[in-house]
Amino acid sequence: MDLTQAAQSGLSLGFHSSPIPLQLLDQKPETRIDNEENQTEDEQFSILGHQMCIKRPRDNGSQSSSTTNSSKRVAMDPGLESRRAMVRAWGNHPLSTADPEIYEIMEKEKQRQFKGIELIASENFVCRAVMDALGSHLTNKYSEGLPGSRYYTGNQNIDQIELICWSRALAAFGLDPDKWGVNVQPYSCTSANFSVYTGLLLPGDRIMGLDSPSGGHLSHGYYTPGGKKMEEKAMDFRPKILICGGSSYPREWDYARFRQVADKIGAVLMCDMAHISGLVAAKECVSPFEYCDIVTSTTHKSLRGPRGGIIFYRKGPRSRKQGMSSHDDGSSQYDFEEKINFAVHPSLQGGPHNNHIAALAIALKQVATPDYKAYMQQVRKNAQALASALLRRKCKLVTGGTDNHLVLWDLTTWGLAGTRFHS
Repeated sequence: MDLTQAAQSGLSLGFHSSPIPLQLLDQKPETRIDNEENQTEDEQFSILGHQMCIKRPRDNGSQSSSTTNSSKRVAMDPGLESRRAMVRAWGNHPLSTADPEIYEIMEKEKQRQFKGIELIASENFVCRAVMDALGSHLTNKYSEGLPGSRYYTGNQNIDQIELICWSRALAAFGLDPDKWGVNVQPYSCTSANFSVYTGLLLPGDRIMGLDSPSGGHLSHGYYTPGGKKMEEKAMDFRPKILICGGSSYPREWDYARFRQVADKIGAVLMCDMAHISGLVAAKECVSPFEYCDIVTSTTHKSLRGPRGGIIFYRKGPRSRKQGMSSHDDGSSQYDFEEKINFAVHPSLQGGPHNNHIAALAIALKQVATPDYKAYMQQVRKNAQALASALLRRKCKLVTGGTDNHLVLWDLTTWGLAGTRFHS
């Protein structure tokens, strides 16, 4: 129902700072009321934090007070007022009152984050505006599909938010919207990665990337022991998707080398830039977009947004034989868009989290500012200062230092695992 069409539905409802009349019509033939103000009574209350006003019609011709009318209604249904009070009370209690147990735990976690030093590279702190969006009424709306093609109605505002998020995502990384598309709906980067696999691979196809000790991520599947043997292994196994990027590599990636290998075997080159996406946006490290066909990322970590995933994909005419696998039909156009979007929804996910998409749009707006670039520059300086301090104390670092925000301390010479050392 479109609640703005009061004349058609007989209902007037609005969430505003000032009370808006809500007409409750009796189930009886319409009668024309010449003096509406004298024939109705107002009742104000709060619901979901918004002040509302109900305008109730009095019995026609009756001059009785609102108390009398209320008594009549109670007489007709003794439980009506109690049920009405329960409905109005629902949703108006703060968390500390509604669930003190969860509230207390959340307060403890807030203090832990505030008082501790977070050295987990995949964590960050979002701003208040992002948290406001995450905790907003947008979580109420169900919006399966993409802007302009939703399963449910009433998504005109949701569409506008997602379109803004698309535009800001492309702008944050300096991408031409005629050459790149984006999907901002994945719930995580792992979901984003599996959407790419689902959309582009057939049963029996192979993917290849670095294993975790070499800097890869668990969601990258197959394994190659290092850069020198990458081409040899790729020629042997002929993966349909070659993956660069990962979660534990503190140096610059040689995307050009990966591109050469991908072109030689006709593979799609995909980059998972989850950890370094903020550095890429701030131009503080080499960008994968010049070489890769598909780029995935988290939306938190160094990007400093809400937790989630994002997929960038090439579209339009192919500039070279990028991603020309044996399953291609020889088309000169990239065909990633429809396949990836269908893989995200309905193949792997349901409706997107609209509160997350709005929060991501807010974070991406911040990414485009000089303040964010200065922030990422300081992040790199901090990581390099930490690496230098550890090296001065004869600590062994993986690769001997860092080019980004990651510092990997090698504890194997001590016979320790990271979890044991932490405890």
